[in-house]
Amino acid sequence: MKRNTIITSGVIGVLILGIIYYALAGERENLAMIDVPAMRGNFEVLVTVTGELQAENSEQITGPQELRSRNLRIQNIRIQDLVPEGTVVEAGDYVALLDRSESDNALKDMEDALERAETQYARTQLDTTITLSNLRDDRINLEYTLEERRLTLEQSQFEPPATIRQAEISLDRAKRALEQAKQNYKLRVQQSNEDMTEAAINLSQQRRRYQEMVDVLDKFTIRAPKAGMVIYHREWNGARRTVGSSISPWDLTVATLPDLSSMLSRTYVNEIDVSKIQAGQQVRIGVDAFPDRQYTGQVMQVANVGEQMQNTDAKVFEVMIRINEFDPILRPAMTTSNIIITRTYNDVLYIPLEAINLSDSIPYVYKKGGTRQIVVLGGSNDNHVVVEHGLEENDRVYLTIPENPDRYRMVGEELIAVIEEKKEQVKAEEAARRAEEQEINRQREERIRQMRTGGASGQAERPGGASVTGERPGNR
Repeated sequence: MKRNTIITSGVIGVLILGIIYYALAGERENLAMIDVPAMRGNFEVLVTVTGELQAENSEQITGPQELRSRNLRIQNIRIQDLVPEGTVVEAGDYVALLDRSESDNALKDMEDALERAETQYARTQLDTTITLSNLRDDRINLEYTLEERRLTLEQSQFEPPATIRQAEISLDRAKRALEQAKQNYKLRVQQSNEDMTEAAINLSQQRRRYQEMVDVLDKFTIRAPKAGMVIYHREWNGARRTVGSSISPWDLTVATLPDLSSMLSRTYVNEIDVSKIQAGQQVRIGVDAFPDRQYTGQVMQVANVGEQMQNTDAKVFEVMIRINEFDPILRPAMTTSNIIITRTYNDVLYIPLEAINLSDSIPYVYKKGGTRQIVVLGGSNDNHVVVEHGLEENDRVYLTIPENPDRYRMVGEELIAVIEEKKEQVKAEEAARRAEEQEINRQREERIRQMRTGGASGQAERPGGASVTGERPGNR
């Protein structure tokens, strides 16, 4: 019984496999024989890229500007608290709190430095008072000594010459000592004034630093400068600045308040397609979050200099697209699908890309009727390609290689020269584009070098290359 069941199951399995095999074989045969006509009409060359929404204009929510003071010397300040991204705030509403731990330590150090400066000022003042008082007493004593030497000389007029000479010498010494004491007193007064000035300046600096730190700590609670929606700031590497991130005196931005009335889509185009992109081209835009909505846009700027993609060898160029419509549901950081219309051909012949075959980089198609037709191709999009020479309207071509392809006779060899000429033209255009890019890089490096050596007359070009239109790019 069990054996019969096994045999029956095996037979059924073989039958099923046989049915599947013949079905697939029939399907392949039918697919191989699918042919389509060469169509004539308007044709769009499209470049499809993914982008990210950002506001064209936004206001930064920053930490205290006083952090840039050289008196404070605070390098990095951690964001201790931050409202959730997308929070709608009014002017003056709480947005973030900066961590005070490092600043509190700096404030304690400043308190100690201020106490030392006050003590040093008082000590310098006391030392100056004592020193000048002693010098005044010494000068008065020398004046008395001079008067005594003068009296001694007057009383020695009838004494022996040696005694008179001794009295004269003592008087001269007393005069010189008094003059020297007066000069020393003047110098000591000047020195004391300088010491007091130095101590006063140091005390004033310490007081100012301490007060600046006290004032800036009061501003560690960050509030919105105006009404809007809080969007987290993106750093140079694309990471969002959130709780735990740090700000520095060189970049005080905590978050941003974007102007949602004008939105951009920031995207990157590979170096193969970037030559097709120009400012002013029209764009069809979709937003992944709302697939039922469609928008239009326009290419605003194209970077002249490419950027290296992380962890790859690919080079891409930044492209900024402005969205024409306003829609309150659009938010920064939403993903967009951008279809850039790089060129429109009117009344041209085109066929599906699947119909194109290559032989030693020479394109050809299998025509219904038994020929392999060499074709000269033009622009293409994701699905179709323009045929400039080799086909006529309604010529039928196969989408796949038919059975026994060797039976199809090759025709159109005279078009090979046209194809080769087009290839040389494309190479020349690519070489010109690369030369232009290298020249822009060279000029940029030269400007940066001049800036570093102090010889530049203007500002260095921003990293990433100048834009076609000169408008500012948004954040990544």
